[in-house]
Amino acid sequence: MTHWSTWYRTVSHTSLAPVRWAAAWARITFFGAVMVVRAFSPRSYGPQTRHNLARHMYVDTAPILGWFTVLISLFTVIITRIVIVTAASYGLSQYALEMVVRVLVVELIPLTAALFVALRTTIPSGAALVEMRRIGHFRTLRRQRLDPIAVEVLPRMLAGIFGCITLAALSCVVAGVLAYFAVYGFTSAGTAAYEHMAGRVFDPLFTFIFALKTLFFAIAVSVIPMASGLNNIEDDGSRESAALQGLVRMFGVLLILEALSLVGNYI
Repeated sequence: MTHWSTWYRTVSHTSLAPVRWAAAWARITFFGAVMVVRAFSPRSYGPQTRHNLARHMYVDTAPILGWFTVLISLFTVIITRIVIVTAASYGLSQYALEMVVRVLVVELIPLTAALFVALRTTIPSGAALVEMRRIGHFRTLRRQRLDPIAVEVLPRMLAGIFGCITLAALSCVVAGVLAYFAVYGFTSAGTAAYEHMAGRVFDPLFTFIFALKTLFFAIAVSVIPMASGLNNIEDDGSRESAALQGLVRMFGVLLILEALSLVGNYI
C-alpha cells in the first residue's frame, strides 16, 4: 500500500477538487479491497490481532446492544400504533402489519443500526487511528515487527461489521415480535396469518436483497471511517477532520445502497 499512499498524497496536494475527490474514493476502494482480502487470510490473525479482535467485538457491541434494542422496541410500538390507526381510518387494516414489516423491519432498522454503529463505534475508531498515526504508534508496532494494519485496523473493521449485523438482526427479530403483539395481542390466534404475511414479504429475491443490503451497510460504515482515518491528509490531520470526512462519505454511500435496494425490491 506504500505506492498507493505516495500517489494519493501527490494527487491530493497538487490537483483540483474533482480529481482529489476521485483520488480519495479510489483510495477508499483500494483500501476496502485490501482489507477484505486480509479478513479472509488466516495469516492476518496473529495472537495480538486475535486479542484485539475479541476485545473490540465485545467493547464495541455489548454496551450498546441492550439499550439500542430498547430504543428500537419503543420506536416499533409507536410506529406500529400510528400505522394501524391510520390504516384503520382508511379501511386498510388488512395491510397495516405488512406495511410495518416492509417499512420498519426491512428498510429503517438496518439503516438505523448502521448509522448507530457508525456514530458510536467506527467513526471514533477512525479518528483514533489518526491519533495513533500522529503519536507514532504505528512506527512502534513496526519496530516490534508487527503489522499495524492487522493489529489495529483489521480488528476495528471486523468489530464494526459484527456490531452492525448483530444490532440489525436482533432488532429485526424484536420489531417483528412486537409488531405481532401490537396487532394481535398476547394470543396465538394470529400466528397463521402472520406467518403467511411474512412468507409473502420475504420471498427469496426480497430476502437476498435485504441480507445483501445489511452486509453492505456494515461494510460501508466499517471501511470508510477507517480509510478516512488512515488517509486523512486533505485537511489538518486532526481527529475531527477524519470523523467529518468519514461521516460525509459514509452517509453518501448508505444513501446510494438504500436507493439501489429500493429499486431492486419495488421496481
